[in-house]
Amino acid sequence: METVKVLKYQKVVKLLLITLVGTIILTISSKIKIPFYPVPMTMQTFVVLALGMSFGFKIGTATVALYLLEGIIGLPVFSNSPEKGIGLAYFIGPTMGYLIGFLFATFLSGYLNLNTNIFLVFLKLILSVSIIYILGMFWLGSLIGWEKPIFELGAKPFLLAELFKILLLTLLSKKLIKLRKFI
Repeated sequence: METVKVLKYQKVVKLLLITLVGTIILTISSKIKIPFYPVPMTMQTFVVLALGMSFGFKIGTATVALYLLEGIIGLPVFSNSPEKGIGLAYFIGPTMGYLIGFLFATFLSGYLNLNTNIFLVFLKLILSVSIIYILGMFWLGSLIGWEKPIFELGAKPFLLAELFKILLLTLLSKKLIKLRKFI
C-alpha cells in the first residue's frame, strides 16, 4: 500500500514538473517575436500545438491554462509584458481571443488522433490553429470595431508563417507523439 502512495506521489510531481517546464517553454516562445500591429507574431502557436501533440490533450491543456493563469496574476509571461502591462489588464487587451484560443488549439491538437497519414495530420493541425485565429479575430473585432479590416490586421500577416509552422509540426508529428509515452 505504501508503494502505491509513493508511485502516485511521484507521478503527480512528474506531471507538475512537466507542466511547469511547458509553461516556461511557452513563455520563451512568447518572447521570440516579430512586431506587428495590433498583435505580435510569435512562436507561441507552434509551441501550443506541440504541447498538445506531445503531452496529450489533458496535460497540454492544463499547461496552457497554467500559463494563462500565470499571466493573469501578473507574471510577465505574455508576449508584450511587462512592456505593455501585466496581469488581467494585459490579458483583456487585443490578444485575449488568441490566448483563449490557445486552450482550444492545445486540446484539439492533443485530442485528435494524429497517428494517421501525414496529409490528415496537416489538416488536423490547420483546424487546431484556425480556432486560435477565429477566437482572436472575434475578440479583436469586438475590441477595436468591426468596421476595421479585422482579417487583414489579425490573421492575414501571419498566415504564411503559420503554414510554415504547421508544415514543420506535421513533419515532427511522429516524434512529438512519441513523447507521450514518457508522461
